[in-house]
Amino acid sequence: IGSRSSKTFKPKKNIPEGSHQYELLKHAEATLGSGNLRQAVMLPEGEDLNEWIAVNTVDFFNQINMLYGTITEFCTETSCSVMSAGPRYEYHWADGTNIKKPIKCSAPKYIDYLMTWVQDQLDDETLFPSKIGVPFPKNFMSVAKTILKRLFRVYAHIYHQHFDSVMQLQEEAHLNTSFKHFIFFVQEFNLIDRRELAPLQDLIEKLGSKDR
Repeated sequence: IGSRSSKTFKPKKNIPEGSHQYELLKHAEATLGSGNLRQAVMLPEGEDLNEWIAVNTVDFFNQINMLYGTITEFCTETSCSVMSAGPRYEYHWADGTNIKKPIKCSAPKYIDYLMTWVQDQLDDETLFPSKIGVPFPKNFMSVAKTILKRLFRVYAHIYHQHFDSVMQLQEEAHLNTSFKHFIFFVQEFNLIDRRELAPLQDLIEKLGSKDR
């Protein structure tokens, strides 16, 4: 069990078995298995868009959690003293409640803030209701967009600063598939502003062109 791949950075977020969201997650996993990612991200017929976005957001959190968990030993206060995605993109942390003014911090610190913040949103039943019939709040979509925008930054940091380590661990196929799934999903529902995706634009174009 002590294998690298079982190590997550934060506790995994589980979707309750037997719930409708669990069924949706199973549907997502089954269509992913078909290998056609463009099709896998589409809203299943008759399903609620908010619920579909919620289930996939939880899934991406878990995937990134695991991917980052495998490289934490390479992402340190010393090696990554600023949170960046290449020389042109630096991220400062603010969550609007505890930290209102963006602060400059190391990548591990930033990612810790970010993942803890995402976890808090996912655990909030008023934002991400897990019970059937409980409506999603009016601001759900804007919260989901913020979560996905921030999760993207972890991918961007891993690709720019730690891709060598990912290759050493022979996890590049896993990282690429996860990222491709993520990008196709946010493109399908227009969830992240194009400017935010700039640090990985070349890669995004490359992944997309293979599927046309």
